[in-house]
Amino acid sequence: MTILLGLGAAITYGSADFIGGLLSRRTSVFSVVLLSQSAGLIELALALALYSGGAASAGDLGYGAAAGVAGGAGITFLYSGLASGRMSIIAPTTAVEAAVIPLLFGLATGERPSPGALAGVVLALAAIGFVSYSGSGEEAGRAGGPLRLAGSGMPQALLAGVAFGVFFILLERTGADAGLWPLVSARFASIAVVGAVAVIARRSLRPAPGSFPGILAAGCLDVTANILFLLATRTGLLSLAAVLTSMYPASTVVLARVVLHERMTTLQTTGLGLALAGIALIASG
Repeated sequence: MTILLGLGAAITYGSADFIGGLLSRRTSVFSVVLLSQSAGLIELALALALYSGGAASAGDLGYGAAAGVAGGAGITFLYSGLASGRMSIIAPTTAVEAAVIPLLFGLATGERPSPGALAGVVLALAAIGFVSYSGSGEEAGRAGGPLRLAGSGMPQALLAGVAFGVFFILLERTGADAGLWPLVSARFASIAVVGAVAVIARRSLRPAPGSFPGILAAGCLDVTANILFLLATRTGLLSLAAVLTSMYPASTVVLARVVLHERMTTLQTTGLGLALAGIALIASG
């Protein structure tokens, strides 16, 4: 069940990221994040009516709120990176970090993955270097220069990966009896923090005309993914659930290739292959 829930979360996260990143190319990223997070409350309210669980403790709600702050920051950084960089590069870079950080946390708290899973960590870290480079030789000429970091959107991707890793850890710390209530506190905390930052930074919160349907879809997909991930952590190990969920770039990359016709260099394709191999090895543990 953990595998199905984790993969389901990956598909919905990846789809939400593609829509959110695409919308952020023509409207304020704060508008997309804040409105999508708010729209997701509708689905979350319906989900609570079906599966509220028991009474959540103050600690559960606190972990949920902290997770919401990390998740809100992660989505903002990710959408900003997807808007300014190539989706097929930004998403995998973020995902590798989001997979490795919970795994390392699991090791520190007593989880003991197999040697194969630890080898996957090494591959995953190496993959970041490959997907972060634009190529060399003939490919670099097409990419616009010699071997170099693909700077556009990469800082945001790295920050988003850390934030998502923290989000996964904090959400997993909530009790199984808390039901979906930690997601409620997470959602309100995320909306409050992103809204406050937007106001302080004097960023527009007005969406571009015609973008609201996409914002609504991104918000609903994100909530669905959150629910699936939370349930996955309650049926299996955090390291397994987080890694499976971190395969979400597959959806983003496929959509980017089909809709945006994005192409990748040989180095970047190799990096994606290393990332997938690393994730597969990690999941085997």
